[in-house]
Amino acid sequence: MSLSLPPLDVPFESNRIERFLVDALARRLNRRGVVLGVSGGVDSAVCASLAVRALGPERVFALLMPESQVSDGGTERALDLCRQLGVRHVVEDITESLEAIGCYRRAEEAIRRLVPEFGPGWRHKIVLAAGGHDGTGLPFFSLVVESPDGACTSQRMPADVYLQVVAATNFKQRVRKSLEYFHAERLNHAVLGTPNRLEYELGFFVRGGDGLADVKPIAHLFKTHVYSLAQHLDVPDDIRRQAPSTGTYSLPQTQEEFYFALPYDRADLLLHGMTVGVAADEICRALDCAPPVVDRLRREFTAKRRVAERSLGEALVVE
Repeated sequence: MSLSLPPLDVPFESNRIERFLVDALARRLNRRGVVLGVSGGVDSAVCASLAVRALGPERVFALLMPESQVSDGGTERALDLCRQLGVRHVVEDITESLEAIGCYRRAEEAIRRLVPEFGPGWRHKIVLAAGGHDGTGLPFFSLVVESPDGACTSQRMPADVYLQVVAATNFKQRVRKSLEYFHAERLNHAVLGTPNRLEYELGFFVRGGDGLADVKPIAHLFKTHVYSLAQHLDVPDDIRRQAPSTGTYSLPQTQEEFYFALPYDRADLLLHGMTVGVAADEICRALDCAPPVVDRLRREFTAKRRVAERSLGEALVVE
């Protein structure tokens, strides 16, 4: 038996999530509507579309939160979506807040430990690489920088540099979430989170940032299924064509190269195979990968699941 994702009855699932949202607001959260950040990506577009179908456009409030380092066209795509859906929306540029809290400065301080000349006009991102010549060794992170004249270089990141850059850029998700809760509280709305199952189960979120929400309507759906829902919901083509990105660094960066190490469709298959206990050799055939590579990927996904459990868990208290 070949490994494949469970089939999704898309119209049925759309209706089920819509009913869930209505019930969650009325019976459990006691809120009038929802607030969500809309990034121009497929996950937030699907969530916004489902919320409009469930609650009506007048009870959905969208936040678009650009900042100076990321200019991937997401704000324009998000604006088009909000107009198509007819939802209330506001653009909150978070650049000044990030500058005030030291987001850019703290990241650049760490980067200059590796690239002393890094400064205005330079761009950067972090990429995840598999160790060893055959891709089966321990993974490591590299810093990719681009100078103002377009020259790119890459260096392996020491732990202290990696941790500080990530800690600084995590301000972006936390500032955005603070704005979502401000608007939710003034409107008596709930905050709607947009993670899909890959992100939710494997910890691709920031604690206190994009991991925080009152309701998460697609956290049970694989990314592949989210794209199927997007087609059913008439999400604009330019959003559905976008490769999943982090929306964090000044150089374009996909989720694959930063975190999952696989395209989303193959990552979905690996996560599903591990969840239902599919044999390793069947996963190898489905992913078209050698057994040592699949063993490494399974170890990485297991470690990411532990990260997710810690990040989603309550604070520890004395019994």
